[in-house]
Amino acid sequence: MAGHSHWANIAHKKAAVDSKRGKLWSKLSKDIIVAAKMGGGDPGANIRLRKAIDDAKAVSMPNINIDRAIKKGTGELEGGNVEEILYEGYGPGGIAILCEIMTDNRNRTAPEIRTIFGKYNGNLGSTGCVAYLFDRKGLFVFSEGTCEEQLTELALEHGGEDVKANDDGKLQVTCSPEFFAELSNAFSEAKLLCEVSEVTQIAQTEIEVDTTTARSVLRLLEMLDDHDDVQGVSTNLRITEEALAEREG
Repeated sequence: MAGHSHWANIAHKKAAVDSKRGKLWSKLSKDIIVAAKMGGGDPGANIRLRKAIDDAKAVSMPNINIDRAIKKGTGELEGGNVEEILYEGYGPGGIAILCEIMTDNRNRTAPEIRTIFGKYNGNLGSTGCVAYLFDRKGLFVFSEGTCEEQLTELALEHGGEDVKANDDGKLQVTCSPEFFAELSNAFSEAKLLCEVSEVTQIAQTEIEVDTTTARSVLRLLEMLDDHDDVQGVSTNLRITEEALAEREG
């Protein structure tokens, strides 16, 4: 499997320093609502809910907001009509893009996402047009200096599939989604701190394009990621340091 692109780390860092806190809290609330709706309101028995709550607390989301979102998900309060949708499309150069959406109004969200694709030289495609190029996996990324031997041993014991260094030189572990909770608990008990911990779409093969095209794709990814209903964006673009440097410059 190709190494995960920089985009997960870029988006993660962006969220961590995002000054638009209200927008970030809104996205996290939707994640909590859907998690509670699917698996119940007890974080002790619902690993997805527990992670959603941890993510919310990591960005100082008030407990009252978290509790309200849980109650919406369990039906104790109105406002829990949030559904998950996967939108697929193409960016500049034919690069594949997947958008994981959580929305309470798909009739509003679909045209807005289509407009973003079009504005930044992409196209929103039909269901199944690029999803076959990705695998849904649990992903963990660890900071430099993490013991690779310990990481590998835990991964092998708890359902991990692959341990390797990514393009940033950091260690990443992938697993099937059904082993995500077990592996997450194992890393937590071993006090191995993850920089990224998520179930996401990972490209089977990454594609490298010229720098100009890469910059255009990055701009589209940023605009999609900034939309209120977009919870995650995945791409098969191989994001080079050169493209990042020119984009940031």
